[in-house]
Amino acid sequence: MPDTRVTVWNEFVHEQESETVAEVYPDGIHGAIADALEDRGFDTETATLQEPEHGLTEDVLEATDVLTWWGHAAHDEVDDEAAERVVEAVRDGMGLIVLHSAHFSKVFRSLMGTTCSLKWREAAERERLWVIEPSHPIADGVDDCIELDEAEMYGERFDIPQPETLVFNSWFEGGEVFRSGCTYRRGSGRIFYFRPGHETYPVYHNEEIQDVLANAVEWAAPSDDRATSGGGNTEPREDIDTSDERTVH
Repeated sequence: MPDTRVTVWNEFVHEQESETVAEVYPDGIHGAIADALEDRGFDTETATLQEPEHGLTEDVLEATDVLTWWGHAAHDEVDDEAAERVVEAVRDGMGLIVLHSAHFSKVFRSLMGTTCSLKWREAAERERLWVIEPSHPIADGVDDCIELDEAEMYGERFDIPQPETLVFNSWFEGGEVFRSGCTYRRGSGRIFYFRPGHETYPVYHNEEIQDVLANAVEWAAPSDDRATSGGGNTEPREDIDTSDERTVH
């Protein structure tokens, strides 16, 4: 989908505070993701926490088909108004890809309506990201599983609503499992939560992970044939008496 416009959002804190993270992502996590998506034909822009309105102005969101979101250390620094603007944009049809520790972002928690809490451990352990629904467009081209040599463990229970589709499920070397690829719909917008992506491991340089992100963007992008249903006061389909004057609206 070459005309799809993607805004890659990153809080961009770890890369400026940690030499270890900066070595892995010298152009920021947002830079690595944006480059990968651009290489796959998408029109990409980036935005970060430090920009005015966090780079999430009404004009930016209006021009965005799919927003990817990475955050970890600064969830509380995201302005409530900006977060609500993103939530409303999703409900109006913008796609949203929520990455790794952005499960605790204001945007995702608002859209899910749950705590989005989970278990975690940093031990650079092996992860197998198993494909649960190989027929789903997000899993297109992926083998039985993706193996990551180093990953941060996320473990159940993950406090999220039942996914519309569970595309990926992870197993970790320490024994835990986790629902790592979950799809949702909120209003007219499609949402994909994708777990891989810790800041000190080069996960977003992995081409298989990049392919999944590209698949997810294409899946989440608005399309002309997507079903919609309007609200508000509606004229009757049949001939009825509408003279009831008791309404207070």
